Amino acid sequence: MNLQNALKKYFGYGTFRPGQEEIIENILNGKDVVAILPTGMGKSLCYQLPGYLFKEPVLIVSPLLSLMQDQVDQLKQMGEKRVVALNSFLTAEQKNYALHFLQEYRFIFISPEMLLQPQVRKRIAEIQLSLIVADEAHCISQWGFDFRPDYLRIGEVLPETNRPPILALSATATDSVLRDIKLYLKMDMPFQYMHAVNRQNIHLAKKMFSLKEEKIEWIVDHVKKTAGPGIIYTQSRSKAEAISLRLLQQNIAAAAYHAGKEAQDRQFIQQQFLSGQLEWIVATNAFGMGVHKDNVRQVIHETMPATLSNYMQEIGRAGRDGKSAVAFLLYSDGDEQFAKFIATEDLPKDAHIERFMQTAAAGEQPQSLVAKGEMSEVAFRVLSYWLVRESAEEVKGRMLALQLKKFEEVQLVLRLIEQPECMRRQVVHYFGQQLIEQQENCCTNCGMELSSLVLAREASKAAVKMTNWQQRLEKILLRNS
Repeated sequence: MNLQNALKKYFGYGTFRPGQEEIIENILNGKDVVAILPTGMGKSLCYQLPGYLFKEPVLIVSPLLSLMQDQVDQLKQMGEKRVVALNSFLTAEQKNYALHFLQEYRFIFISPEMLLQPQVRKRIAEIQLSLIVADEAHCISQWGFDFRPDYLRIGEVLPETNRPPILALSATATDSVLRDIKLYLKMDMPFQYMHAVNRQNIHLAKKMFSLKEEKIEWIVDHVKKTAGPGIIYTQSRSKAEAISLRLLQQNIAAAAYHAGKEAQDRQFIQQQFLSGQLEWIVATNAFGMGVHKDNVRQVIHETMPATLSNYMQEIGRAGRDGKSAVAFLLYSDGDEQFAKFIATEDLPKDAHIERFMQTAAAGEQPQSLVAKGEMSEVAFRVLSYWLVRESAEEVKGRMLALQLKKFEEVQLVLRLIEQPECMRRQVVHYFGQQLIEQQENCCTNCGMELSSLVLAREASKAAVKMTNWQQRLEKILLRNS
């Protein structure tokens, strides 16, 4: 089979991007594959082209509804009709219809939670699949143990005999994440492709402040003067709202994006950003996966992310067109304590474990503890997974180890901020790779000329007139205030 001809026929491209052809060849030969490709390197094509070459459906396990919907919309825009997303957006009638005709689809997108529903699990077991894809596979390791344990159960659903090849896709992965991916997906001696994690066109900047309030003032002043589009990441919903409001007051087309907003509003804001009607998104880490916007020029972290993996995932949304972009990491004293709190807030404590066990022993449903406010929904999900597999004391030990690991991850981000060593070298080393050569305008520690990298904001954009997007955003702000 000539893959170049197939690529031209189905997608109109003359050549593959680095890694794509090797990955697809191994899939077609029936091998499991782990593919680590940076954002913008065409991960989706690695399962889309096989989907056209195979006769049977491709099942794609996807972490977020917005990402799933975005991928479905893109395929439909390409003219693909045999695509479906099994998610909570479907009515009962639509879900039953999709399950009945499941074998007829070419691409089936699904969340881990939906995949494990008995009705869905039974139907998938009845059909023949050509390929199983774990998209954003790092979530298995980063979310599975303490946030969405159903990620650890994906392997339980896969057939033990005559199963199709598995493709695990991610933009970043450390050695430990790779081990988790292979283990929990029950992969069989997978072919592994790892692209260099370094993105040379993203220049790394950091700025230190004495007070947290000074960071907000700097952001507002900086955004007023410099060109977007851009993304500002912050750790809380309230701060995302506050910063976006400050920018709106300066006639800057900005909006907050976080999980506290209604799905319809999040979709509206994302589409406005993609179409260029919004200059800036102020977001929690709920925003980003699957957002295909090539010309993001700046990413600003208002406060430090909890891990270097998160940092690389988030700054990787800039400069997808290959042109220069700048990632700003802001820090003020005490940010690391807040990052540790956010990272471990939902981890079950010893008291939660004991109450869960007491409630179950009394013949009551442990989920009632969520309704009573005694534990979060996340803590309940985590304990529901682990307490049927380990003793209470073992789970306590596991949760303590997870907490310490998260603290260590925060300290690595703090080191990136505090150490004078090249920022790029530190991040690349974290992913087990080496920086081959020093580049110009590398990072703050190596010296960089920001004026040549961050353009001035156009005067015409500084005087934005009242438009439909502003009227709509005002309604959203009022509804969420």
